[in-house]
Order: sequence, then structure tokens, then C-alpha cells
Amino acid sequence: MLQVSSCITTDKEAGNARSADKPFTPLPEGARGRVTERTVLRTVNAAHYFSNPKAKDSFVLQLRGTKILNAQARFIILSSTGDTLRKELMPATALLDKRIASDPTVVTARDKEIAILQSMNAFFKEDRFTQPAVPRSLRAPSDVDAQAWQAVREDTKAVGFDYTAAGGKERRLAYAKKLRKAVIVAE
Repeated sequence: MLQVSSCITTDKEAGNARSADKPFTPLPEGARGRVTERTVLRTVNAAHYFSNPKAKDSFVLQLRGTKILNAQARFIILSSTGDTLRKELMPATALLDKRIASDPTVVTARDKEIAILQSMNAFFKEDRFTQPAVPRSLRAPSDVDAQAWQAVREDTKAVGFDYTAAGGKERRLAYAKKLRKAVIVAE
């Protein structure tokens, strides 16, 4: 008796294989399509001058979670060399407009989800970046680090970024070259 075996790889197996040497193996039934706390629901990216006037840094806002309303927003700034300048975690509801967040009876859950996604789209708008980050005539606020504030104030080329953080607080973030880190200069 003659036995014949097949060595042919189907197109689907070859197209989905992670390496040419390994055949494609589908995920087990229970592991397919599960949404977990680590699932990325949406990511918004922007490139802007921040830490270096000659190279743009990457600004990333990523929404992770099982649902938009109870997800966590991760705000990350990466330098042009790949170093992490800032990493902040806030609830997705911090991205809601104050009018929408204040009256839950008028707004449905779907309206809130749409508002969060629209806020993500507008998070890195050009008008949120200012230069200089701290005007010379301004006095140091009491709720920020005085040394960091002074370092940014002395640098006329420092770029500030305004955003809404957790709790609805408006913040201005800038890169202090002297300290070699991103610091909060106004809240």
C-alpha cells in the first residue's frame, strides 16, 4: 500500500502565519473577540514640537477598557528619540464637556460616548499648544512646583500644551529643558 501525505499550505494558513516556518493556528474558541480592560477602543495621535525645537514628539491619547464610558484614557508623550516624557491615566469621563457631564438626565449614554470620542478627536488641536509656555509677566501659581515653573519661564522657546485632566481640571504642560522632563506649569 502506498500512503500519500499532503505538504501543501492553504492560502489562508500562509497569509495569516506569523512566520513562514510556522503554520497558522486559530485562536481557541473562548479567546476570540473578548473585550478586556486592556482592549484598545480608540487611539488618537499627533506630532508636535515640544521637547526639541528641531524634531516633533508624538502625542498619544488611547482609550482602553470594555466600554467607552467606563474606560481609562492614557495620555502619553514620546520624544522623537522614543523616550517617554509623560504618562498620565484618567477616566474617559474626564474628556466629557462640562455641560454634558453636569446634567445626566438630559443626555443618554450613547450621547456621552459620542461626546467622549469627539473630545478625543479635538484633544490635540493646534490651538491647545502655546509658545512661550509661560509668559514673562506671569507670576508663579501656588499649586505648582516653583523650580519647574521657573525653568519653563526662563525658556522662551518652551511649548505649552493645555488639556483637561481627571476631575475636570484644566492643566498646562510644558517641557523644562533644565530639568529634562515634562512638568505641569498651571492648573
